[in-house]
Amino acid sequence: MKLWKRNLAILVVSQFLVIAAMTMIIPFLPLYLQELGVTDPDKVAIWAGVIFGANFLTAFLFSPFWGRMADKYGRKSMILRSGFGMAIVLSLTGFAVGPVSLLLLRLANGVISGFIPASIGLVSTNTPKERVGYALGILQSGAVSGAICGPLFGGLLAQAFGYRMIFFVTGAVILLAAFVVLFFVKEEFTPAPGMEKTNTIQDFKTIATKGPILSLYCIVFFIQLAIMGVNPLLSLFVQELTTEANVAFYAGVAVSVMGFANMIASPQLGKVSDKKGAQHVLFYSLLGVAIFSIPQAFVVELWQLICLRFLLGLCLGGLLPAVNTLIRHYAPKGMESRTYGFSNSAMYLGTMLGPMLGGIIVNIIGIRGLFISASFILFLAIIVMKAKVFPITEGKSTADMQRNHNKVEAHQK
Repeated sequence: MKLWKRNLAILVVSQFLVIAAMTMIIPFLPLYLQELGVTDPDKVAIWAGVIFGANFLTAFLFSPFWGRMADKYGRKSMILRSGFGMAIVLSLTGFAVGPVSLLLLRLANGVISGFIPASIGLVSTNTPKERVGYALGILQSGAVSGAICGPLFGGLLAQAFGYRMIFFVTGAVILLAAFVVLFFVKEEFTPAPGMEKTNTIQDFKTIATKGPILSLYCIVFFIQLAIMGVNPLLSLFVQELTTEANVAFYAGVAVSVMGFANMIASPQLGKVSDKKGAQHVLFYSLLGVAIFSIPQAFVVELWQLICLRFLLGLCLGGLLPAVNTLIRHYAPKGMESRTYGFSNSAMYLGTMLGPMLGGIIVNIIGIRGLFISASFILFLAIIVMKAKVFPITEGKSTADMQRNHNKVEAHQK
């Protein structure tokens, strides 16, 4: 097996383990807070929101730094740093004695996180450029399948052993994934020269001038802002459409069906991205997500919502892999991980602000207005795509874009 295919297969499994482990704990944070002594419902909601966002706040701040370290020491080393670090921090979370200690541990987890972004960086830089779209699509399928299975495993563990045990199991699973990467992933890496002469601000200025990268960062932010504005509040909408006794089950179905569609569509859209051009997959996927978001505001039956979430999931499968493919092709040579580091910061910022914005919108115009707002944000991303990305990505395929990019760089030199 070729090295890039072997690395891809191993990292798909590792990402499945890490995402499954991480998503075991997210649904039970409010319940764990109650176990830690926070009993007032209003305080539980506030603490849960703060603790959920804390992880993404520190991840947003530190992602560019870890991207810089990846260009200096290798992407594999960053995967191992994150894997072993998160295994320790999440295991310690099982010993939390109150909401403050839980908050501090979530902040620490955000500082050392980066397993998934570093995996994307390793795969994108060690895969032939004409196959990057396919490889990133497969990688996303592994992550999404983990996100589907994680809450199920977490629920079973919580019921059998209690909430604290979930954190110990999570730490053990991530530790296993880190050891798998340590022993089986091989990276072809050459340190980027001249890094001691630049800093993070200078790196950003250099990267932002390359092709459509800055516009792609904005698109990543809009995608996460729209999707994360809806997902955490979806159960409230399900509650309007079904009996209260079945809310948790059907909310899980509405989320899982979108993830399942995402998982099966990502590899296929990745192949299309390599053949026809990642810019086309990104545009039509954005258009599909924006369009399928609108009718969700008008459904009157649960089955209608589930069908629309499935169709939306099919389109979601093309978004982030296509964005990451384009970023890979326009990243300055030797600065690939730093380029992804800033992209990850944009993603974490959208993930952090999305639930806050969603909560504000629900309070002002109601839960149905949330879907219209998400569609509006996605149409903004489409406008950025048409105005800033398409004029630069003129090639008909990913390979064509790379040849055009190489000609531009040679002319500039």
